[in-house]
Amino acid sequence: MTETHVPEKLKAPVLGAVITVSDRCSRGEAEDRSGPLALARLAEFGVEVAHPVVVPDDIDYIRSALQEALDAGARVIVTTGGTGITPRDNTPEATEPFIALSLDGLAQQIRLAGLAATPLATLSRGLVGVSARGDRGALIVNAPGSTGGVEDALAIIGPLIGHILGQLSGRTHEVESADE
Repeated sequence: MTETHVPEKLKAPVLGAVITVSDRCSRGEAEDRSGPLALARLAEFGVEVAHPVVVPDDIDYIRSALQEALDAGARVIVTTGGTGITPRDNTPEATEPFIALSLDGLAQQIRLAGLAATPLATLSRGLVGVSARGDRGALIVNAPGSTGGVEDALAIIGPLIGHILGQLSGRTHEVESADE
């Protein structure tokens, strides 16, 4: 019988970033609800974010915000919005150059979680991956722009943050089996 491996908890808070990608929010025409929600959920998992950054659905703005977050030392970056298929949904294209290792299984789990609420969840093209191996590597998650999409993404990703960052830093884990 195999023991269940419990994801490790963060031993100390880590720096994070939340980037809301929305033309309407960036122009002040709509309230950003998904960014503050992501910030609150990340705090529950030991990730500190000062405030969400809001940028328009533009590849250059999104890339600039991602680079600024990495340069500031963020270890966890969550984007909200821009993961669909409209002409202005550019978040995956903007994020792709920052991902050194894709975590496609996690992206798929986020989509599957969203299916409980809506078949539209399968249209999300959000990426999940890490920027680099090592102590400076960051987990990058493209969450849908809805509050439900953020909830789904962080329900999947949140409990794994400590383990993912530990793995990036070279810590290994062992799952023991009663058969051994």
